[in-house]
Amino acid sequence: MIEQVLLFCRTPRKAIEIRELLGLKHRETFTENYLRPLIEAGLLALTIPDKPRSRLQRYKTTEAGLAVLQKMERE
Repeated sequence: MIEQVLLFCRTPRKAIEIRELLGLKHRETFTENYLRPLIEAGLLALTIPDKPRSRLQRYKTTEAGLAVLQKMERE
């Protein structure tokens, strides 16, 4: 799941796009269990960090996230 999200978010994506990719319906559960942990781990970043609830908000894979992807590819 992590690899799937990190690959998908190499291009900035809306939360709903990520949720649909994973086949999840409940927004709060998705945010608490999937999105927030990736952000806190530094693997995903907000494109508008000053406005986390903006309707224009997107999520993108960070340099650390790309490093994790490279490590996963080598294994």
